[in-house]
Amino acid sequence: MELGITIFATDRSMAPADLAREAETRGFASFFVPEHTHIPTCRATPPPTGESELADEYRRTLDPWVALATAAAVTSRIRLGSGIALVAQHDPIALAKTIATLDHLSGGRVVVGVGFGWNREEMVDHGVDFTRRREHVREVMLAMQALWSCEEAGFDGQYVRFAPSWQWPKPRQQPRPLVLLGGGPGPKLFAHLAEWADGWMPIGGAGLQQALPELRRQFEARGRDPASLRVVPMGVVPDPGKLDYYASLGVTEAILRLPSAPRDVVLPILDEYARHLDAHAVKKGAGLDSSTFPDGKS
Repeated sequence: MELGITIFATDRSMAPADLAREAETRGFASFFVPEHTHIPTCRATPPPTGESELADEYRRTLDPWVALATAAAVTSRIRLGSGIALVAQHDPIALAKTIATLDHLSGGRVVVGVGFGWNREEMVDHGVDFTRRREHVREVMLAMQALWSCEEAGFDGQYVRFAPSWQWPKPRQQPRPLVLLGGGPGPKLFAHLAEWADGWMPIGGAGLQQALPELRRQFEARGRDPASLRVVPMGVVPDPGKLDYYASLGVTEAILRLPSAPRDVVLPILDEYARHLDAHAVKKGAGLDSSTFPDGKS
């Protein structure tokens, strides 16, 4: 089991490039940042954390792909992920180009963590129907995957339509960058995951033991090898018992949560987390091996 980190990267937190470099130096496998394009001031949607007020970092979030590009420029091994990207809120042709360019320039280190989204007001401003967001996300992902893997690709869906087109660069990872789908366990999520993703990114690890057999069955029903499934809990606050439990379940990577704070607050916690690496990291230094990529190629 590998260990990565995530931070709510904002204009007030430790800079993504600095943190990614420090994480790579310590041997973490991956670096994830979330996405919110904006937060409407008039909101009816309650915070996903269960708190009465939405935390300040939600409204100050950096663009994930720009943040990860700065991290790519100062690192060479650590994987660079969105945790999570709200892909339905973007033009799929432009987003496919952005992600492919980052994967190309970073040497094949991008992980596309995808979510359906929880903030109704944010989606409305992007023209996304909250009740149909899963179908919308599916079409965006299928369309982008066609652009990433085919010399000529078009798409004719309900939410995404474009004529047969050329688009380069292609991602270094083929047929696509690693795709992880976030969300709570259930038949709908697992059906989407088995169709167009490579792994599951639950928030924390509640219910993993009960859910994983069904997810592996869905993978197999799609003609996919259950052994290739990646299980990557996001936002974990680590302790040895919890990490040992994840490893016993076959979790492939745990993403440890850092506070959205300046360097002097973040680095001591990063050092504390690094103590878990020798016990749980597959490879200190997170070198890229064939298991990193969906098709086994580097």
